[in-house]
Amino acid sequence: MAANLTFRPIRPGDDPAVAAIIRTVMPQFGADGPGFAIHDPEVGGMFTAYSVPGAAYFVVETETGRVIGGGGIAKLEGGEPGVCELRKMYFLEAARGLGMGEKMLFHCLSVAKELGYKTCYLETLSGMDAAIRLYEKAGFKKLCAPMGATGHGGCDRWYAREL
Repeated sequence: MAANLTFRPIRPGDDPAVAAIIRTVMPQFGADGPGFAIHDPEVGGMFTAYSVPGAAYFVVETETGRVIGGGGIAKLEGGEPGVCELRKMYFLEAARGLGMGEKMLFHCLSVAKELGYKTCYLETLSGMDAAIRLYEKAGFKKLCAPMGATGHGGCDRWYAREL
């Protein structure tokens, strides 16, 4: 199926599908309580949230046009200049294990570098083992404490990577 999956920039009509993916996947990993991105106001309006300078969001779609995943980057809220955050990279089960996460991650890192960012930060959760393996394989280094002011106190793993 991976050969039939593609990714592209988010469009306004993708908002319901992306919100549904976030609201489906996060609870699968116990990330649905207070302090998790599932409650961010942008979840219902991802196109608008990532249509600002310094931000970008991409979706994964099937050959029939069904959106089954996504991921993006934006300035780290409350962070130092030159630091972006990998945000809301989630995939439905149909897109997992096919290499799309790795492709999306490196695409986002490339775009972040093009946008002038020097460091990419991310927050995740114990139990998201496949994602953590991917981040570490991609050169992200584990941090002892969070960066910025994301409001995601439910996350217990923090990583950064120089671009």
